[in-house]
Amino acid sequence: MENKIKVGMDEKIFDVVNYTLLTIFAIMFLYPIIYVFSASVSNPYLVEIGAVTFLPKGFSLASIKEAMNLEGIWLAYWNSIIITVLGTIVNMFFTISGAYVLSKPDLKFKKFWMFLVIITMWFDPGMIPKYLNFRDLGMINSYTGIILGFAVNTFNVIILKSFFEAVPRSLEESARIDGASQLQIMTKIYLPLSGSALTTVSLFYAVSRWNGYFWTMILLVDDKKAPLQVFLKKLIVEKNMAGEASQMITVESLTSPQTIIYAVIVLSLIPILIVYPFIQKFFKKGVTLGAVKE
Repeated sequence: MENKIKVGMDEKIFDVVNYTLLTIFAIMFLYPIIYVFSASVSNPYLVEIGAVTFLPKGFSLASIKEAMNLEGIWLAYWNSIIITVLGTIVNMFFTISGAYVLSKPDLKFKKFWMFLVIITMWFDPGMIPKYLNFRDLGMINSYTGIILGFAVNTFNVIILKSFFEAVPRSLEESARIDGASQLQIMTKIYLPLSGSALTTVSLFYAVSRWNGYFWTMILLVDDKKAPLQVFLKKLIVEKNMAGEASQMITVESLTSPQTIIYAVIVLSLIPILIVYPFIQKFFKKGVTLGAVKE
């Protein structure tokens, strides 16, 4: 017979509280997404009067079709893809390079370099100095400012550094005996062994790039270069400026400014929702691996 480990009352209480809190948080995070999807395919009049609270009512794809036909939406979509793909590649290049160097125990003045990296998490120059810096560097209305200006996230560098430090030193020493260069050691040993970490950090960067709004709005003044999030912001502003429109919605209305906005939000969520299931297993492993050290 197998010996079963008895669970104490304190552990049972902890499990109940833990699962209860996790359920509450899950509902808090999932409900807005479900509501946006429901509102985008519901009757506009029912949305305006607040009748739609969870599931769709008066199902209709008219708002989705209208959103897909908005002038400039696909250009904004393409701009978001460019910023996300190129930005994530640049992010990972600098993050991997910095994390690999800082993970070396024999790095001279390592504490000093780590201090310079970490201090950027404590102190921020502020919005105006940043903008003046971009302006003086000629990066206004340029993808270069968005991509290179936000090329590194200190927190992600530290995460990746911790993973690299977990790679056995014996592997590197064996490679160096065989004559491998630092570039070969990094690409042939460290990167393959840190696949889950790289996927996790890449997801962090990609989501941040895709949802980037404030600085893209400030730096990309040309509407033809604006990403999807800035396009959505302009739709919301236009809806608020034309406040009378929401009062003229009837039961027979197929669309409304509000349901079209919800439809655009749905279109902006689709890429992330499609990608995430394929990298979920790597993400789950990446955020936990290395969290506990012996």
